[in-house]
Order: sequence, then structure tokens, then C-alpha cells
Amino acid sequence: MTKFVKPVAQGLYNPANEHDACGVGFVAHIKGHRSHSIVRQGLEVLDNLTHRGATGFDPLLGDGAGILVQIPDEFFRSLEGLG
Repeated sequence: MTKFVKPVAQGLYNPANEHDACGVGFVAHIKGHRSHSIVRQGLEVLDNLTHRGATGFDPLLGDGAGILVQIPDEFFRSLEGLG
């Protein structure tokens, strides 16, 4: 059996915080780069969490699960005149 070695601490990542987190997914670029690939991976994580206990009771209701993305302030300001 291969022994698992935790990566070294860098940026926001600290291996001391590693623990089991069933039902939680986190996808980010360690250097803060934004990409559609990261969003796509986040949606894939969410899709893989369909086994959650709160999901499926009523297909018209959600359980609060979702993804959080950064939307730049300039984007919202560009929509200001539309509404």
C-alpha cells in the first residue's frame, strides 16, 4: 500500500485543515485564476451530490445546494441601465 503524503501549505491551503467532509465540494485554482473549467468542475461536484438526504423529497424544491462564483462588480454595473 502506498503511503499518502499531504501537500505542503501554500496560499489559502493548509494541510492541517484536511478532514472528512461528506457532502461538501470545493473547486478553485490555488493561484486565484478564473476559468470556465472551474465552474464546470463545480457543477460536476454538485451533480455528484445527488445522494444528499434532503434532495428528492419534493422535486420542485431545492435543499440550498449550489455553487458560489465571483461575479465582478463591472458586470453588474454594465446591467444598471437595463432594469
